[in-house]
Formats: sequence, C-alpha cells, structure tokens
Amino acid sequence: MTPQKEVAPQEESSTFVRPPKKKDWRTVSIRIGVIAGATVFICLFVLRPMIINGESMMPTYSSRGFTFAFLPYFKLYAPQRQQIVILKHAGFNTFLLKRVLAFPGETVEIRNGVLYVNGKPLDEPYVKNGCNWSFAPHEVPGGKIFVLGDNRSMPMKEHMGGMIDHSRLAGVPIW
Repeated sequence: MTPQKEVAPQEESSTFVRPPKKKDWRTVSIRIGVIAGATVFICLFVLRPMIINGESMMPTYSSRGFTFAFLPYFKLYAPQRQQIVILKHAGFNTFLLKRVLAFPGETVEIRNGVLYVNGKPLDEPYVKNGCNWSFAPHEVPGGKIFVLGDNRSMPMKEHMGGMIDHSRLAGVPIW
C-alpha cells in the first residue's frame, strides 16, 4: 500500500465584498458642481462655442454657422499669413472672424480688388467673388496686423477689417 499524501485543508477566502454604497445627495451634488464648474471654465477660457453672424467670411464660413474658438492659441503660437483668426470686437461676447494678411513693417495696398503685400500680389484662392476695392499703400505699424474677410463682393465700407491691434487676437476657429 502506498501512503497517501496529506492534503492541507484549504483556508476560506478572507476577501470581503463591500456592498454597493448608496449615493447620497451631497456626493451627487458635488459631482454635478465639479462637472458644471469645469464646463464653464472650458467654455469661457479654452473652447468657446460661437455662432457666426455675418457674411464677411463667405464662402469659407457661412452666416449662421457654428464653430468653437480655441482661445489660448496665441499664447502658444504667433499668427501666420492667411490664417483665419477670431478678434475681440466690442464687449465680452462680440468677436470678428477675419484672415491675417500682413504684419508690422509690411506695406499693403488694394488695386482693382487685388491685394498687394510689399508690392507683390498675394495669391488668395479663398476669395471667390472679385471686387473693385482700392486703397493706397499703407505700412502696417508696429503692434498691429492687417486683416480682411474673404467675401470681397461686399462694399468696402460694410466690411470690418484693416489694421488691428495684435492684442485683439482672441483665438482661432477649430473648424
């Protein structure tokens, strides 16, 4: 006869399974408050939702369109030529959507609807409707940039653009 090995008795598992906690109203309120606070912070300082009202950027952006403005962009990057930017206009909730076309020290001029930067015509494939705008050469002063919208078929007097302070750059649209 062969001796049988003794098997040690198995110990019972000491794992404790905690019953699910009931969520009380304070925990739920704190979570809702944190989510609401984070949402407000993001919408005011990072990604602000915006409705586009106006035709100055048509056909690139249609009137009554929607976008988000990425507000910290110009804290990280410098504006680029032909980049679409969002400008502070008046008050807390009014912004303009324009395209950067010239920088400090450059000369801008429009002759028969063609934009010249430093005497050379700027290729603007996004301008779909020509115009007959004209203005004499102007040098962009320090601390300013030159911006215009894409819809040049509007009368020049109805079009907000031109030399603006660099400090008015608020952000860029994300689409």
